[in-house]
Amino acid sequence: MNIFPSEHPVSKRKRPLLSLSLLLSLALAVSGCGGDNHAAPASSASAGNVDQPHKLTIMLDWYPNAVHSFLYAAQQKGYFEDEGLAVDIQMPADSNDALKLVAAGKVDLALSYQPQVLMARGEQIPVKSVAAIVRHPLNHLMVPADSGIKSPKELAGKNAGYSSIPLYEAMLKTMVKSDGGDPSAVKLTDVGFDLIPAISAGRVDGIIGGFINHEQLILEKEGHPVISLNPTDYGVPDYYELVLVASDLGLQNAEGYIGKFMAAARKGQQFVAEHPQEALDLLMAHEDATAPLDKDIETKSLKLLLPLMDAGDEPFGYQDPASWEKVKSWLNENGLLHGRVTTQDAFMNL
Repeated sequence: MNIFPSEHPVSKRKRPLLSLSLLLSLALAVSGCGGDNHAAPASSASAGNVDQPHKLTIMLDWYPNAVHSFLYAAQQKGYFEDEGLAVDIQMPADSNDALKLVAAGKVDLALSYQPQVLMARGEQIPVKSVAAIVRHPLNHLMVPADSGIKSPKELAGKNAGYSSIPLYEAMLKTMVKSDGGDPSAVKLTDVGFDLIPAISAGRVDGIIGGFINHEQLILEKEGHPVISLNPTDYGVPDYYELVLVASDLGLQNAEGYIGKFMAAARKGQQFVAEHPQEALDLLMAHEDATAPLDKDIETKSLKLLLPLMDAGDEPFGYQDPASWEKVKSWLNENGLLHGRVTTQDAFMNL
């Protein structure tokens, strides 16, 4: 079976970091949205009706999949309700929407990416990470298993596809250089979001921008096994792939409610870890009709994700200040961070 986009529409759905130029027009909108900000406590419960649950809206980064199981578990098992919250989980029409909408005060929370938060702060977009959801990169360099390529430097003289994102180009160049190779010897081809057909059809010798819990699993299932090379083994900092983001104004107005959200989310993640099959069943009940889920893929994805979401002795969502400093430094070194950014302004632990 081939795996071109017509047969795998979800694989073409946009997921990577947005071009921050799209965010520049938000600055004025954000500064003027205080009266209508979704995160303000008064928007969901009046002082005279304290028993009314407080409404929070969260925008996913992509269509519902295994990484979001903790949210659906928290919703379906009543953990949000126990915290006095009514949570509306929304799916973006485009993965670029999440950060834009939370910055503009149109949603209270959004799932985004650690480097994206820092780059947004560099453009004076007041968003802040409040939890690390996936603590390690899912985006790996992938090469066909039968290609003979064992490390990034062996892409010299070959063609690597990436998905239109300067961050991913910088990651690949860092990996090749760290491995002792010459980044300029690698031909980079922008394949947009057609990563799967690009590598399965042999148009490129490797791809970066594909996730080990999605693209790699699909490629393997369709008979195109790949070797994945972890960027953290080759000079790229061990960044948080997925983070929970609020706006500065939203935190100012509703930090307590967002803290309650995280308390429920931690219970949701604990449930997922202890009852993964039941959690997947809850997820499958909420799959998007335009992007149907493959239960076999999502089962393998969740098994892969759980250890990558585990904060060890720290509570689920904990963020290490050292991680933010390392990622900021790497972004600066690669010309991806514009303006002065203080990491303390980019994240907080609730």
